[in-house]
Amino acid sequence: MKETSWINLPSLSLSVKALFTGYILVVGVGLLMAGLQILLSHGMADGKPGLSIDDIVYSYHGNRTGSTLEAKLHGSMKDMAPNEQKLVLIKWARDGAPEEQWEPIIKPITQQYCVACHSTMPGLADFTKLSEMQRIAEVDTGKALSTLTRLSHIHLFGISFIFFFVGLIFSLAVGFKPWVKALIIFTPFAFLIVDIAAWWLTKLSPGFAWFVMIGGIGYSIAAAIMLFTSLYQMWIMPLRGQTSDQNAWLSEK
Repeated sequence: MKETSWINLPSLSLSVKALFTGYILVVGVGLLMAGLQILLSHGMADGKPGLSIDDIVYSYHGNRTGSTLEAKLHGSMKDMAPNEQKLVLIKWARDGAPEEQWEPIIKPITQQYCVACHSTMPGLADFTKLSEMQRIAEVDTGKALSTLTRLSHIHLFGISFIFFFVGLIFSLAVGFKPWVKALIIFTPFAFLIVDIAAWWLTKLSPGFAWFVMIGGIGYSIAAAIMLFTSLYQMWIMPLRGQTSDQNAWLSEK
């Protein structure tokens, strides 16, 4: 057996398998939590459970038939206040958010139902300020460009690091043609670019919302293939007596 023949997933030492498995399990749970976070943050944008194309359109392009405040009260903030109070806020926004109604009518509602989060959490509008309330009472144009920029660079840098290490582990897999393995490793990066680019394009035109969905599904499937394949080859193959003397980083066979 060649000196370097151990460089493949089935033949790794127990300590390296433990390291890779711990990372894979944490990343797998993290991806599930990311999916749940998407459902909670975007999945109610249209006021209905589950993620739909309308949710994506409303999140990035906006629901331009009404205000951001109204969209949130019908969507992700639907259960945060009684219907009667929500209708008061919506009517105020539709009337142009008049300042004279702020102190006697609107501020008491926001103090009771909103400011627990919307005055203490970074990134959320401060509902103790009339100017902030008037801003979100304007026509809903989706995420602001500054928000898109911040989210884009966080996702591009952060998620690409995750895919790098997932791909690095999967690169030790055996039984794949080199071009197939290379394609699987590259796929999540390509779909990540499609996903982020589609945010910006959907901001301009709602028709691009489908590419947000395609991008997210694409990199999720590719990541799942790499994660489950890596676990299978590290643990199940040796239990079944399946080994390999291939150097997965050097062999092109």
